[in-house]
Amino acid sequence: MTDNNELAGSPEPVPESLRILAVYLERSLDKATSIVMMRHTTDACTVYVGDPENSREDLKQIGTITIPVANGILESTSSGANTVQIDGQVYRFVRSFAQVGGMAAVVFSTN
Repeated sequence: MTDNNELAGSPEPVPESLRILAVYLERSLDKATSIVMMRHTTDACTVYVGDPENSREDLKQIGTITIPVANGILESTSSGANTVQIDGQVYRFVRSFAQVGGMAAVVFSTN
């Protein structure tokens, strides 16, 4: 388990990027679906909730994050199964990649 509150025995602050991811993961848990992150411009990623196997129009846009935040999320997680602790809450999810409407997407699935 990656414990971002206590790595290598010393307290370490949770990166803001993981706090932002936690907010989106909570929304995906509420909807029992996935978080889909797609880069539409050179300075921002759009965040959606929904099934990435459906069309892009079926996804619901829930936010926009900056590229540094998106990169922080990617650097703090890995492809495949992840378990991270963010501010005392444990999140288990799978990070994968998909094509949605011909665009590359990063998918965070909690179910």
